[in-house]
Amino acid sequence: MLGAVLVSLAVVFVAELGDKSQIITMTYALRHRWWVVLSGVGIAAVLVHGLSVAIGHFLGLTLPEKPIAFAAAIAFLLFAAWTWREGRNAGGDDDVRVAEPRFVVPAIVSSFVLAELGDKTMLATVALASDRDPIGVWIGATVGMVLADGVAIVVGAILHKRLPEGFLHAMASVLFLLFGLWMLFDAALGWRVVALAATGGVSAVVLLIAVVRTVRARRLRAASATPHESTSETV
Repeated sequence: MLGAVLVSLAVVFVAELGDKSQIITMTYALRHRWWVVLSGVGIAAVLVHGLSVAIGHFLGLTLPEKPIAFAAAIAFLLFAAWTWREGRNAGGDDDVRVAEPRFVVPAIVSSFVLAELGDKTMLATVALASDRDPIGVWIGATVGMVLADGVAIVVGAILHKRLPEGFLHAMASVLFLLFGLWMLFDAALGWRVVALAATGGVSAVVLLIAVVRTVRARRLRAASATPHESTSETV
């Protein structure tokens, strides 16, 4: 059992590094307390890897990839709209994270479960559970996923201290939108070219808007500073 724990922990931890679940975790950590995000990730890890162990050790079945991908795409698009609306309602208030929204943990759990179903991490857990102790694989895979996504939570917490709240909400909304579009066109419909065009187009538009707003902000600051400089010279 100990060997199954250690092997599955190492495999899942390495597989999660740079995976979409880490980016999803960081996206949530930009807007919510670290322990709320970690709780949701932990619950999702228990569910996903418990299902993986059951499939690999007891059932030997495969999951329907396209329906799951379609459900995940719709969920992420809804999360994008929810995040954008939440940011607009916050009105730039820096204390927006004091009261956590009611459905944050269920949203985190559902998005992680949908994103992980059929992912390489789940497939690795299924393979490990087919010839190793299932309880050990379940424990190791769960701990490995929580540790890997804990790294993303630390990054999100650091960014939250350094970046404005409104910018973080906008960035989180864009990330959810990109995930949703990619899952819809690539995983669910199998249109890789359309997925690349859609996500690339959205990224280009967002970058252009960010540049325009930055330039405008600098011009406004420069314009507001000019009268003060003229007054000081006159005096």
